[in-house]
Amino acid sequence: MLGNFHVRTDLALEARESFEDDDVEIRGVRVSEEKDEEREIYVTTVKIETENGARAMGKPVGTYITLEAPNMSFEEEGYHREISEKLAGYLRDLLGKERESVLVVGLGNREVTPDALGPDVVQNLRITRHLAKEYGSGFLEKESRIISAIVPGVMAQTGMETLEIIKGVVSETNPDAVVVIDALAARSTRRLNRTIQITDTGINPGSGVGNHRSGINEAVLGIPVIAIGVPTVVDAATIVYDTLDQLVEQQESQQALREQISPHLNTMFVTPKDIDETVKRVSYTISEGLNLAFS
Repeated sequence: MLGNFHVRTDLALEARESFEDDDVEIRGVRVSEEKDEEREIYVTTVKIETENGARAMGKPVGTYITLEAPNMSFEEEGYHREISEKLAGYLRDLLGKERESVLVVGLGNREVTPDALGPDVVQNLRITRHLAKEYGSGFLEKESRIISAIVPGVMAQTGMETLEIIKGVVSETNPDAVVVIDALAARSTRRLNRTIQITDTGINPGSGVGNHRSGINEAVLGIPVIAIGVPTVVDAATIVYDTLDQLVEQQESQQALREQISPHLNTMFVTPKDIDETVKRVSYTISEGLNLAFS
């Protein structure tokens, strides 16, 4: 933060990029990259291994996998299938084979399109827990996991903290792991609806838009929590600053510019005009990745 200016991002990759020198080494943080030029899919893994690294990055200790696909917001069935398969592979690695039952939580408000990612993903999942309870786990395909899901809504709709609802469901159903899906905020407009972040650190619902809720993580629930998110909004103040910054060359002027940007802009967020169709398309891509990972 400088003056009244503060950029919000939920992506660990962008937190790493915020350091002025791309080659700077941050103690306790390891970064690796994987590029598939032919399919235009780029994966960056950020591993925060120490508390020192966590403080520097402003993120909890853990693994953050960022999958960037520039064409993900466009309609192309084959391309989206490739993304789903990539996502499934990383999710299997994080879950491990021993966790047979998984609770999927679709965070967000289905009535607000940029925030409807989680509920839309759950809508397309193959739910199997009720079948396993009625017919026995042998009824399911070999090596298939037992999947249940919930869309807890937001506090304005329920009057309850999302965490309170999830803790109650976890207590009653005893899953081996939780996967939470949520819409995120990005630093860069080029990453909107084109990026998927997967992390084993859980999530703080609403943190990207400054609406902090109780954290959903392993420390709180007592079981592993994997978070999957797609940035659907960007801070309006960021767009203003980035545009004006191109017109300013002197460092002193940049500092003054940051301090003059109204703090009220940090409560405004921008989303693409085609967000309705894009969220439907991206949510289906993620749900297919989950279905592949669970089967």
